[in-house]
Amino acid sequence: MKLSSDKKLDLQEILKNLEKYQPRRKGWTWRKKVENNKIGPFVYQDTSESLTHSVPLPAAAYFDNIDPQSDVVITTEIASGRFEDDLRRMRMAAWHGADHIMVIRTTGQSHIDGLIEGTPEGIGGIPITRKQIRATRKALDAIEDEVGRPINFHSYVSGVAGPEIAVLFAEEGVNGAHQDPQYNVLYRNINMHRSFVDAAEAKKIMTDATILQLDGAHNANATAKQAWKVTPELFVQHAINTAYSNAIGMPNDLIALSTVPPTAPPAPKMQYDLPYAVALRELFADYKFRAQQNTRYMESDTMETTVTHVLDTLISCMTSADIQSTITPDEGRNIPWHYNNVAGVNTARQTLMGLDGLMEQVELKQDGPLRENVRELKERAVLFLEEILNEGGYFTAVKNGQFVDQGYFPERKGDGIVRDPQGGDGADTVIPREANYGAPVCSHFGNNSYAQSSTKPCNDYGGCTLCAPSKIQYIDELDTQDNVEKRLQQPFADSAAGLIRPEVEKHGDSIVCVTLFVPESPNVAEAAALEMARQMSLKNCEVISRRVMHPAEGSVFEIKGMLDVAVDIGKLQIPVKDELLSDAAIEAWVRPRDIHIVAATVGEDEHSVGLHEILDIKHGGIEKYGFHCHDLGTSVAIERLLDIAEETGARAILISTIVTHGNVHKQHMLHLHESARQRGIREKLALVAGGAQVTDELARQCGMDGGFGHGTMGRDVGSFLVRTLREQG
Repeated sequence: MKLSSDKKLDLQEILKNLEKYQPRRKGWTWRKKVENNKIGPFVYQDTSESLTHSVPLPAAAYFDNIDPQSDVVITTEIASGRFEDDLRRMRMAAWHGADHIMVIRTTGQSHIDGLIEGTPEGIGGIPITRKQIRATRKALDAIEDEVGRPINFHSYVSGVAGPEIAVLFAEEGVNGAHQDPQYNVLYRNINMHRSFVDAAEAKKIMTDATILQLDGAHNANATAKQAWKVTPELFVQHAINTAYSNAIGMPNDLIALSTVPPTAPPAPKMQYDLPYAVALRELFADYKFRAQQNTRYMESDTMETTVTHVLDTLISCMTSADIQSTITPDEGRNIPWHYNNVAGVNTARQTLMGLDGLMEQVELKQDGPLRENVRELKERAVLFLEEILNEGGYFTAVKNGQFVDQGYFPERKGDGIVRDPQGGDGADTVIPREANYGAPVCSHFGNNSYAQSSTKPCNDYGGCTLCAPSKIQYIDELDTQDNVEKRLQQPFADSAAGLIRPEVEKHGDSIVCVTLFVPESPNVAEAAALEMARQMSLKNCEVISRRVMHPAEGSVFEIKGMLDVAVDIGKLQIPVKDELLSDAAIEAWVRPRDIHIVAATVGEDEHSVGLHEILDIKHGGIEKYGFHCHDLGTSVAIERLLDIAEETGARAILISTIVTHGNVHKQHMLHLHESARQRGIREKLALVAGGAQVTDELARQCGMDGGFGHGTMGRDVGSFLVRTLREQG
């Protein structure tokens, strides 16, 4: 299946013949670092191979549209609850630089004791069914061909069905997964014995399939009342899981620690988070690191979240994280939206590229508060481990509530998570294995009489499903009402009819967001904002973020609602845009011709910023191409413009004008055209009008050669002038 950049992902093609699909690639893939990588005018130190297709960062327009890629893997977490929608998000995220796609799971699925052959709707976004995994991996095969880089697919091997899910992931080419028995114990109340026995089997399967393992210790930071006080415990949790994984045979390069900074501004973040990150990296230098934001402090306000994300990424750069996660601000409050996924990815890669080569220029101080704090954290962690050993081991420590206790060890608050070693989900389900136990399958942990020979345990039976994929039983969705074919009926019908709807959560869900500033006290302003949204004909309105500007002067709100409107594509009037000339082509034509331009804001208008953006070299204006610009300023009469044009032999006149109710802007444009014609110089001049509300159609109706409105850049005008003047001869 081959994708085309001008065509949507064909979901019907993805779903076709899934029973015959086999993953073409298994195991985790890291980015390939390129030393002294010359891209455009720059040489980078911390980059990987570039993509075949991508969407560059916004500022790339000023740097020949280069799109360098960091040497750090970038994660985006996607879970709309409908895997068919997730596939489209994955494609968007990949074009913006994500190569680690995580699909989150929910509490409910941790307690399901087998695989689901149905639908995730109402349960969560994890691709726990074979159909969902195959559809995702098949789509990612095509997407990674499109962008030119392997993409890792990731989910969770946890819960009561952990070993079964591990087998499923190994069979279907899942590349990374969370696996940590402590996560089961502390956060899902699954029996301790069952969790660690299951973990041994799951980790063995993951090892043989070269699936990268992430642990779950970061959840203490995301859960604790005072996260900066449980950091010694986090080292202990990481140590227990890494040691257990190693004991089962998992190599260090398949073990990644999932780390979360304990604070966010207004806390003094660097004082707490940097020593923690340094100590973690030093204690676990032989393992990989996945750095993630702390969802505990996130509001739906994207600006607030982005600032913290940048600071977190700075710490990642200073402590050599291998994977940079990009949590979206709406996770946990509503379904993560595709454009927030992309915004998170862009925040990470923009920061990583801006910090390229950072540690070649700076170094962390080896004396003073940083080193003292690092040493203290390590000492507290070692003492914590000693206490666990002295009091009877891990199970006893959990029984005593020593984990996620809010005290800064050795202080105790007595509010840790308490679990009974004999209780929890799956209690009394561990059965002792006989010494001669036999299982004719590969990747099996523990006693296995079939593993005594030099051949594979499954050889005598024609191979197990890990060795003979033809033995895998594919089961399609069983729910006749809630399945992907049913869910896609309306989107496909809309598409066939040429209709499009807005969306932010699910395909064609008609959800939109509007931003409103209301000049009242917070409570009054919020009620008013909701009513205003309803007056816009939005349904099911909900405030998703709020920010107080001043308790009396007003607040700004982002409101989510449903705009139940379908637009007929066939009836749209879509303007045809000329492809812009390159900067080099514009300059090559202009430089040798000594072209003069006269420009001004006309009438009684004192606005000048917009015009300067177009003219001034400081703002990337047309001066940089070699145009000689005569800026006459503001409130300039039309006749003066023409006088200067004749004196200088100008080839073009640019005017800036605001749109008025009295149509004065039209009068200015018509006057310029008529006066130039009366003077006999109209055919020698390119006349251009601009303004925030000026359109090309309006300008041409008033005698101009072209018009430019909001968002116009110097290159737009420069390209237009070259083409127009070239035609005039």
